[in-house]
Amino acid sequence: MSDQTTTKREVAGAPVPGSEELLRDTLKRCSAETLEAALAYRKTGDVSLVSVVVLGIVARFLDPDVADKLRSGGDSIEFMTDLGMDSLTMIEAIMMVEESLGVSIKNDELLNLRSVGDLKSFINEKLTGVASEEPKTFYSVDQIASIMPQQSPFLFLSQATVSEHGANGSYLITGQEAFLEGHFKGNPVFPASLMLEALGQLAVFKLIKNPPKEVESTIDSSEIYFTGVDSVRCHRICKPGDTLEMKVQVKRVRDPLAIFSGQITVNGEKAVVTEEITLAFKTEDASASSEESANGLNGGTHSSNGSH
Repeated sequence: MSDQTTTKREVAGAPVPGSEELLRDTLKRCSAETLEAALAYRKTGDVSLVSVVVLGIVARFLDPDVADKLRSGGDSIEFMTDLGMDSLTMIEAIMMVEESLGVSIKNDELLNLRSVGDLKSFINEKLTGVASEEPKTFYSVDQIASIMPQQSPFLFLSQATVSEHGANGSYLITGQEAFLEGHFKGNPVFPASLMLEALGQLAVFKLIKNPPKEVESTIDSSEIYFTGVDSVRCHRICKPGDTLEMKVQVKRVRDPLAIFSGQITVNGEKAVVTEEITLAFKTEDASASSEESANGLNGGTHSSNGSH
């Protein structure tokens, strides 16, 4: 009976060893609610308390006005982009989470913890041993630009995370985009057509980095084209200073077409929603076959002309 209880507690997230006095000292600048949740977690191992602890610790490192944004923004809020946390502050917060909840986070794991939701899900998985969602891989703007057919100044994807069934990405409207000078004069508004372009680029990146299982060969990054979009709704105007938070999900794939749904939010508000984005693509095998056929045809024509 004792062994069964121990096993269950290990799976559910065992209470953290260490003195209450030490925990109180660690969280002395956090809210009373944060401390109470951490103490309760240590006693019970109740992982539902993790969210309160994590949010409370992050808020401890923020200015009051930004902390309000954290509380109202939901899991999509990003530490650096939305909350202005630099890498050193982020590490401090992570160390406090480790001490409070008794988890260990490696430096390379930090790369995938971009948002509040990422951190909460990651900690929950560490404590329970159960993945809350499919694994994602993070890519920086340099990694994105290195493989995308679109390039600056027509690349509207600053960072992305890719999973088996979709991708998330973001783009900060800086106000320096040249087309904003004329769209509109004295009132810069990011074009809705380019928001759809940004979603299409995220879908392209997903196809290149993590092709759907229906595709049996590597996709040729130079042969992906935007062929259609259906059921689009624009819900808000987007202007300089806004960060476009993008998400695409694979709906259907049959070579040579891939169909995605997509949406963009800004500070948790819907900006654009589309039911279908259709991309046409070629695999590297198909591109090679086409090139061989073309070379063969050209060679045949040359030989025939020579025979006359």
